[in-house]
Amino acid sequence: MTISVQLGLLPGNDPADQAKWGADHGAEGVELSAWGGLEGLRRVAEAVHGILPVTSVCGNCDEAGNGSFDFLDPDPAKRRRSIEGSRALLEFCGEVGAAGQIVPPIFGPARVPDLSPWKTPLEIEEELMLATLRELGPVAASHGTLFLVEPLNRYEQHYLRRLSDAARVIDASNVPGLGILADLFHMHIEETDSPAALREAGTRVRHVHLADNTRMEPGSGDIDLAAAFAALASTGFDGVLAYECGLRGDGPAERADHLARSLSHVRALRDRAKIIS
Repeated sequence: MTISVQLGLLPGNDPADQAKWGADHGAEGVELSAWGGLEGLRRVAEAVHGILPVTSVCGNCDEAGNGSFDFLDPDPAKRRRSIEGSRALLEFCGEVGAAGQIVPPIFGPARVPDLSPWKTPLEIEEELMLATLRELGPVAASHGTLFLVEPLNRYEQHYLRRLSDAARVIDASNVPGLGILADLFHMHIEETDSPAALREAGTRVRHVHLADNTRMEPGSGDIDLAAAFAALASTGFDGVLAYECGLRGDGPAERADHLARSLSHVRALRDRAKIIS
């Protein structure tokens, strides 16, 4: 299991400084945000090259660099814009050796109409989701990376909320290049037994987001990280544990101290889980 941190959480004056701080404090990779577009991503990847590897890209954007999560929208032009954005980002992931692109397929409520009794909105969304996965999974595989589907909690996303939901659509799509992004914060809200959910999802889980129940740094709340890591180890998980969270503290120095302490804590739990497995 590789420990990665989203670049924006790392202290420093520029990406190279941030990556160096991360490497000095136990981070083994950086996760980049898709906001801002491909050119910005390429500049950041070049700046951190040789310091820390880019493990993943979180989010999706269109050609102009704007966030684009319209995979389940009724407008075909919007759906196509999101799909083409992912195509470009998956190619970038392959170029830098990243494990994959992390994508929630929609935020908020359903946008498609209710066409009952023919199809409900959820049934229509399922068909759109499968079509998306069948197109983008092979693209990801061709670039040696993954399209990582992220379930979110009920307050952010109505459609895919549990790991079993993501497993269902991945299995039904029946194409390579797909995986689940398991976010421990969202799981803490939606799953009744997060370690059991991780074991049940098994090898479909290819990437993990770390945050405690307060959405702050791991180790600051009551999520049982040791149990989650043990469950991952039992499935043979060898992917990335990436920080996606806030940081406690009233200023940069205090936040950096909390992050350093958390990295040490997570590294110890990760190593213990690997030993036990």
